[in-house]
Amino acid sequence: MKVLVIGGGAREHALCRSLSLDPDVTALHCAPGNAGIAEVAEVHQVDALDGAAVAGLAASLGADLVVVGPEAPLVAGVSDVLRERGFAVFGPSARAAELEGSKAFAKDVMAAAGVPTARAYVCTTPAEIDAALDAFGAPYVVKDDGLAAGKGVVVTGDLGIAREHALACGRVVIEEYLDGPEVSLFAVTDGETVVPLQPAQDFKRALDGDEGPNTGGMGAYSPLPWADPKLVDEVLQTVLQPTVDELRRRGTPFSGLLYAGLAITSRGVRVIEFNARFGDPETQVVLARLKTPLAGLLHAAATGTLASLPPLRWSDGAAVTVVVASHNYPGTPRTGDVIEGLAEAAELKDAYVLHAGTARDAEGRVVSAGGRVLSVTATGEDLATARTRAYEAVSRIRLAGSHHRTDIAARAAQEA
Repeated sequence: MKVLVIGGGAREHALCRSLSLDPDVTALHCAPGNAGIAEVAEVHQVDALDGAAVAGLAASLGADLVVVGPEAPLVAGVSDVLRERGFAVFGPSARAAELEGSKAFAKDVMAAAGVPTARAYVCTTPAEIDAALDAFGAPYVVKDDGLAAGKGVVVTGDLGIAREHALACGRVVIEEYLDGPEVSLFAVTDGETVVPLQPAQDFKRALDGDEGPNTGGMGAYSPLPWADPKLVDEVLQTVLQPTVDELRRRGTPFSGLLYAGLAITSRGVRVIEFNARFGDPETQVVLARLKTPLAGLLHAAATGTLASLPPLRWSDGAAVTVVVASHNYPGTPRTGDVIEGLAEAAELKDAYVLHAGTARDAEGRVVSAGGRVLSVTATGEDLATARTRAYEAVSRIRLAGSHHRTDIAARAAQEA
């Protein structure tokens, strides 16, 4: 199978790494890729939002499967163009991807499907915003209705900050605050059959102790030793399958990766949000534990044959990812700094470095090229071992001005 992956972040590096280890993959390509992906796949320059250009590249490569990684190309309809040209595509249509592209649309789908979620108001005027903020009270949860690269959500006890964010969004969803720990659960689906993956937890705040501003994610771990063993089955029955069934009923079947962001509240499981693609950095730890070859799973979803696939196989161990971010992230990040120590980090047993925002400079050196630069990932027989290995690998990497959290999976490792 010849596979083309669209995207250039750590999520795509994780996908490419797993695909490169799959004996059924005879050729692996990625566009646009990054400095790390180039070590496991042939990279190509393409405008990931241009469906015709992506389809042209897929045709020139003779791709048997195209995997669309990021949300923006999905919402832009790149999958639709590829499907119209006859390619097997892992990734939903533009209409189905509105589940992530519009928070209001997702709320409407959940209401129709009976999926448990936070009560919410969709607001477009200052008067509606003020009424909604007053109705729910602090802490305030304010979400930009559209795509915002993981930074469109503000959770704050400060009414002024909440109102300022809401007014800046245009169309906004204001909802009740959900207490309890958060869980990310991915599911692969062909529009009918839904195959859940193993749950993970990520860390959104920039600083230790969940302090600082929201980011795209500063680290993750899997499995969750504190979670109810029945959690995955419960979410499949109450959230994932009903959502897929509702979208099919509407004539917009969802095929690809359905990501449920969940809160385990005092009143039960509630959906915080849906995404229409693999999450970053949770993908890094989930795929680290997946033993089933990845290409066959994604191809089955793309071709409507998931029901005939045998059950997924998982490692009994654990995985931890720590994100190394550039100076000033999640503000305007500094780029162009040389990254040293990558080879030394890769020498560690059961640890590896996935590239997110990297490039090569004129001298061929790997340099920072984004806010989240690296996802340092490690596995072990338990969370404590995986965590120790991940941080040992991080300690070998040198990037001027960089920062990372030191408490990823710390509490879970103690409780395990």
